[in-house]
Amino acid sequence: MTKKMLIILPEARIHKLSLGLFRMSFREAPLTATTLAAMVPEEHNFEITCCDENVQKLPLHRNFDLVAISILTGTADRGYELADYFRSKGSTVVIGGVHATLMPEEASLHADALVSGFSEHTWPQLLRDYSEGKLKALYKDMVQHYKESPVPRRDLQKNRRYGVPNVVSATRGCKNNCDFCSVPAAGFGWQTRPVGQVIDEIRQIRSGRIVFNDVSMGEDMEYFKSLLRALIPLKKRWGGLVSTKVFKDPEIIDLLAKSGCVYLLIGFESLNDYSLSSIKKGFNKYDDYLNIIKALHSIGVVIMGCFIFGFDEDDRDIFKKTVDFVNANELDIPRYALYTPYPGTDLFHRFEKEGRLLHKHWHHYDTQHVVFKPKLLSPEELDEGFKWAYRQTFTVSSSLKRTIHTGKNFFITFGGNLAYKIYIHRLMKEKNRILFE
Repeated sequence: MTKKMLIILPEARIHKLSLGLFRMSFREAPLTATTLAAMVPEEHNFEITCCDENVQKLPLHRNFDLVAISILTGTADRGYELADYFRSKGSTVVIGGVHATLMPEEASLHADALVSGFSEHTWPQLLRDYSEGKLKALYKDMVQHYKESPVPRRDLQKNRRYGVPNVVSATRGCKNNCDFCSVPAAGFGWQTRPVGQVIDEIRQIRSGRIVFNDVSMGEDMEYFKSLLRALIPLKKRWGGLVSTKVFKDPEIIDLLAKSGCVYLLIGFESLNDYSLSSIKKGFNKYDDYLNIIKALHSIGVVIMGCFIFGFDEDDRDIFKKTVDFVNANELDIPRYALYTPYPGTDLFHRFEKEGRLLHKHWHHYDTQHVVFKPKLLSPEELDEGFKWAYRQTFTVSSSLKRTIHTGKNFFITFGGNLAYKIYIHRLMKEKNRILFE
C-alpha cells in the first residue's frame, strides 16, 4: 500500500518576496528536502511531497502518514508548531536539521523520532524501522558519509519560485571556528565530494547557470582548484560562497575567470580587524578587502559582500562607516546581518554567562533581529542603525551607482538591489522587532 510522506522546510521569513498568494525567494533553492527525498528507498512505496514554506503554501488540509520537518534555529518555533499540528492529525512526525542536532531534548518534545547529525544512513534506516513498526526515538550519526549522498530530486522543487533554482554542493562543513556559526558548534567537520561526482551531477543540469551552496568552498585549496579546472570545459556560469582566504593563492583569480565564475558571496563581516580576531575570523584583514574587490571586478564577478553589526567594538559610527565603504567600493549586492548567538556556539555560551541574552524566542534568531544586549549600544540603537544602513544602501541612486559598472550583469545586480529594497520595505514595517523575556 502506498504511504504518503511530506517533507517540510518551515518558513524563515527573510530574503523573500510575497505578492498576494505568490511567494518567491531571491536566494538559491535549498537542497535539504530534495536530497532527503532522493534517499527514500523505493521498496517502501512512499508518495513524496516536498514543501518549502518560504515559496509555497503548506498542504495543511491533506493527511500524511509520515511528516519530516528540517529546522534551523530561526525556523524552529514554526517547525514545532507544524509538528504539533500534524501529530494531532495522526501523522508520525520526524524532526531533523542543525537546530535539532544542537537542541535534541527540546526538539524531541515535538517529534515521534529525531534525526541528529547526518542523514545518509540514519534516514533510510528510520524509514525501514517505520515500515516495520519499529520506529526509535533517536537516530544519530555524526560520521561523514558525504560521498554516498545522492543526486537531489530536483523534479520535486518549485523551480520558478527561486532566484537560483539549480543548486549543487561540492563540500560539507567548514574548517573555521567562527564564534557565531552553528556549523562548527554542531560538529559537522569538513568533507569533500569527489570532483568527478560533482561534475557528473552538473552535467545533468540543463541550465547554463548553477550555484554552489557550500558554506565555504575553498577550505581545501587543492580540491577547490581541481574543481575549478574541471568546470572549465562545461562552460557553465556559476556562483558560490568563499572566504577571503582563497585570494591568497595567486592562481585563483585566473581559475575563477576561466571556470565561469560570475558571482561570489564573501563574508567580510567587519571593517575592524580587532572585531574579526575576536570572532575567530582573523584571517579576514581589512587591508586585503580593496584588492579582493578590485580583482574580482576586473574579471566581471558580482560580489555579494556580507557585514555583521553588533560586535563588542561597534559603536554608533559603525553603520555609516560600513555604508560608506560599500558605496565607495561599489560592492554590487551588499547584505547586512545582526550578530546572532545561535545555541551551542561559543558566542551563545559567552552571552549566556554574561547575562546578555534578551530571550530564547528562536524565531528571532535569524540575523535580522536583535536578541542580545550590545556592549556599546542599546538594543534599540543597534536595531535602528541596522535598518538605517539598509535604507541608505538600497536607495535607487546608491544602487545604480554601485551596479552601473557591471556591464552584462547589470540587470542581475540592479535587480538584486531592487529585490532588497522591496524586502527592507517589509522590514521597516515590522512591529515588536525586539523581544524581552
